[in-house]
Amino acid sequence: MPAPPVFRFAPSPNGRLHLGHAYSALLNFELARRHGGRFLLRIEDIDVARSRLEYVAGIFEDLRWLGLSWEEPVRHQSQHFASYRAAADRLAALGLLYPCFASRSEIEAAAILSDPDGAPVYPGLWRGADAGEVARRKAAGEPFVMRLYMAGAERLAGPLVVASFEQDDPFTLEARPAEPARWGDAVLQRKETPTSYHLAVVVDDALQGVSHVVRGTDLEAATDVHRLLQALLGLPAPAYHHHHLITDEKGRKLAKSLRDTSLAELRRDGASPEDIRRMVGV
Repeated sequence: MPAPPVFRFAPSPNGRLHLGHAYSALLNFELARRHGGRFLLRIEDIDVARSRLEYVAGIFEDLRWLGLSWEEPVRHQSQHFASYRAAADRLAALGLLYPCFASRSEIEAAAILSDPDGAPVYPGLWRGADAGEVARRKAAGEPFVMRLYMAGAERLAGPLVVASFEQDDPFTLEARPAEPARWGDAVLQRKETPTSYHLAVVVDDALQGVSHVVRGTDLEAATDVHRLLQALLGLPAPAYHHHHLITDEKGRKLAKSLRDTSLAELRRDGASPEDIRRMVGV
């Protein structure tokens, strides 16, 4: 018998959940239930400066109110930095990571291209930098990030595809070519933590046996970097579905950073879980 599919919802605890989160969580939960699968909750709190325990508690409260349940224990990324550091060390041993001391303003001034999110593509300012200069800056305690040498990574991994599926049929897969080079030399270890979102999510999905990743279209392009890292680290590749985003009346994506109406506020105003389901179309 094939193993049951594994779905997950992985919010960051830097604010209260809103309708967009409700849609993604409900969609993952219902797909797992409908197809006899497992549903996991993961707390993506590598940004320790912005994460708050009260927001973690709020995530649990909101999801339970919606009627969701999940397997225990819940994985908190901040408790597993050693796993991400080990993965980065494997990439470094392949010669695919290098330190970058460039500031944001220096990158913006030198960049020519933009990545899929509209940010400047890193122009390689520290790629192949003098080893003595790197050592001097490290000794002086200057902060730096570790970047993926994209050209070398693509040569080593070879051509890759991303397996995707439609919402109503998780088991019929279509393949599209992965294009990770659109992101340039992506940051894999940040100045303040030994990982980035890209690296942590790939390691976690593999360790937790996630077979189907269901998330918003705002992360569809990032999947190409994730597919590359999976190949380089010898990790299994889940199938992906990127759902539409919940937007406001002006078509803007809901965001915690912009203090869009939270599920907690809707609950205080009298909304029921059934109201939320109707509002997001689940």
